[in-house]
Amino acid sequence: MERIDVEPREDWRETAEAHGFNFHSPEDDTYWDESACYCFSLDRLEKDIEDPTEEIEQLCFQVVERAVNDSEVLERLGIPETFWGYVADSWRNQEKNLYGRLDFVYDGTSPAKLLEYNADTPTSLYEASIFQWVWLEQAIERGIVPEGCDQFNSIHEALTEAFPNMGILGILHLACCKESDEDEGTVQYLADCARQAGVETRLIYMEDIGVDTSGRFTDLQDQTIDDLFKLYPWEWMMADDFGKHLPGSGVRFIEPGWKAVLSNKGLLPLLWEMFEGHPNLLPSWFEGDPAAAALEGDYVRKPLFSREGANIEIFEGGERTLSIDGTYGTEGHIVQALRPLPDFGGNRPVIGSWLVASQPCGMSIREDSTMVTGDDARFIPHVLQG
Repeated sequence: MERIDVEPREDWRETAEAHGFNFHSPEDDTYWDESACYCFSLDRLEKDIEDPTEEIEQLCFQVVERAVNDSEVLERLGIPETFWGYVADSWRNQEKNLYGRLDFVYDGTSPAKLLEYNADTPTSLYEASIFQWVWLEQAIERGIVPEGCDQFNSIHEALTEAFPNMGILGILHLACCKESDEDEGTVQYLADCARQAGVETRLIYMEDIGVDTSGRFTDLQDQTIDDLFKLYPWEWMMADDFGKHLPGSGVRFIEPGWKAVLSNKGLLPLLWEMFEGHPNLLPSWFEGDPAAAALEGDYVRKPLFSREGANIEIFEGGERTLSIDGTYGTEGHIVQALRPLPDFGGNRPVIGSWLVASQPCGMSIREDSTMVTGDDARFIPHVLQG
């Protein structure tokens, strides 16, 4: 793994706009950053990222199986009791999942360590799937990177192959919140993938979803919603007023209800409890567990529902050395052994390993200047050589 400075394409902004990537520079900040790329060998990437991704996905399924059969686990995860049966039924009914992203800390030599699983509403999808591939093709054409470079990236093909197998019988509604260019871009991209797979789609904002007198969800045309992709976290849905309608709504969700177990930071101590010593896991416990004393003062404190680094705290030698603001924490915390992100000249990357239909199919890299990858992190493309 090597970080290499490269020359940005002079017309990259125009190219981004032409491809519908209109959130490349939110509020004039740098998000898409092609002034560098990360280089990997195919052999190391397969052994160190792709294979562990597939293995951890299977371990996660064992966690879900345990959770839906143990109310104490669901309680520890902060899932409201009124939804325990709903989550369990979604698993027992084998409701299919579409995609997710495992985030790893990886320095190119030591085993990759799981930081979290973005199992419910992962973003950075379009830029990982489409725009970094466009960058690679043009970078080769223009001599920015050598001929023969490749990329770990079959995300688009995997998505278009997965949609026909999701059991969608009519219209697939896709929803996100208003006033988020990134979320809208993600939803529009997934809708395009679904249409390429022969699925009829309709976009709607979460705020515009209604509930009819029978408790079914409806769109603005008063049409019943049967299949819904929602870029909206399960914990938010369960807390919303219309959440009480979920069990009787008859909606098949993408992602399914059982993903509420995996998108929760509580997944990390459960994985460690069940598979202690696994080379790709970091020691983790629910806060307050006496066993957490083994961390000896070097750890990361994470709220169960934290997103984009919010309310993350880093402790070194028992002293808090970094704290990120946010609105999370009342739901409870976990503590995880500190494994600092590698430092490439002040740039600290985190590896996002994508799964579609539970199969590894691509990679994205976001980097920050601190040890917490926040919502202002930069997306850096990657190449494979050898």
